[in-house]
Amino acid sequence: MGAMGSKKIVVIGGGFAGLQLCRKLRNKKGFEVLLVDRENHHMFQPLFYQVATARLEPSSISFPFRKIFQRAKNIDFLMANVASINAAQNIIVTDQGEVAFDELVLATGAYTNYFGNDSVQENALSMKTTHEAIYIRNHMLMNFERMMEKKDSEGHKNIVVVGGGPTGVELAGSFAEMKNVILPKDYPRLDVSDVKIYLIEGAEYPLNVMSHKSKSSAKKYLEKLGVEVITKTFVNNYDGQTVELSTGDKIQSDNVIWAAGVKGNYVPGLTDEVEQKGNRYKVNRQNKIDGYENIYALGDVAYMETEKFPKGHPQVANVAINQANTLAKNLVKPEAVPKDFVYKDLGSMATVGKHKAVVDAPFGSITGFIAWFIWMALHLMLILSVRNKLIIFINWAWSYLTRDTSLRLILRARQKNWG
Repeated sequence: MGAMGSKKIVVIGGGFAGLQLCRKLRNKKGFEVLLVDRENHHMFQPLFYQVATARLEPSSISFPFRKIFQRAKNIDFLMANVASINAAQNIIVTDQGEVAFDELVLATGAYTNYFGNDSVQENALSMKTTHEAIYIRNHMLMNFERMMEKKDSEGHKNIVVVGGGPTGVELAGSFAEMKNVILPKDYPRLDVSDVKIYLIEGAEYPLNVMSHKSKSSAKKYLEKLGVEVITKTFVNNYDGQTVELSTGDKIQSDNVIWAAGVKGNYVPGLTDEVEQKGNRYKVNRQNKIDGYENIYALGDVAYMETEKFPKGHPQVANVAINQANTLAKNLVKPEAVPKDFVYKDLGSMATVGKHKAVVDAPFGSITGFIAWFIWMALHLMLILSVRNKLIIFINWAWSYLTRDTSLRLILRARQKNWG
């Protein structure tokens, strides 16, 4: 047990699930909570694409854990990488030493899934962390500068986004708006018609899991912005210069962003039987990992089979947050009958560009301006601090009125020589 008889709960991962659980247990008597994460901040991943396309600064959507829990008397934070779990001794092994626990919660999130394609993993860009989003921004802005010098390089001119989920669609749409609106002003000597943006998706439509109205509208919006949408096609190989497609076609590109899937950040140490497809832990309806009485998994790494979701729940923020809410209630009232997690699907959404978005809600599908407004309002509501809400709102309002931003800074490590 923790200090003065308190139960020590260790939460690994400060994403939507881990952060929500800690917030629900904040200043609750009888609990000593330790949040462990490799980064010192929570990242609002749905807006990473706006960092990558120079619409928002990373600080606008990143929140230091120690700042979040300044007034929490029972929550501490450890910045560390977790190497393994020793369930028999109730400890986790980190690069900062061993940490004991009474209850362990795995909320480690997910990382990019390359589906065994080593060439893509080695050469493509991914966007699952703040660092990667910043790297994409620097890479793309540097690429535009190089285009002014090497006009014969086709690879500089082609931007390829692989994966037609919300991340891929939002990235492709944002790059298309940058091409259409920003580049002609920043680079008046550049022929923007030479810049080609491709979205490659294996299914019949981008956003293929959404309603027909939404996915067909998304495809129409992308094409209207000038994106070449290639569906029913997979990437077989990418060597850093040439994208080889399953159709046999090839695209020259120095700018390939992989947004085609994720798999869980699996921490070794538990029995092999609990590991499911996609690096997820098999859990019961209370998110308790099978075979363990005091170890839980939440969010992207939790695989829970229900009648409605026989293959597990979607790996989205709403699932993670509500699983954390249910677990918090069960931990706070252990004497009560444990509550089962029940997912209430509130729908899905994605934005393609200005006045262009799609929303699938329980009452039906919405597209266009109203959907775009709903998307902005909901994402703004989910931002943690009032300060950051205000900063994002001002950036969005300025961008809306001027069709421009002033955030296109190339930030690189210091070099001894120019070049």
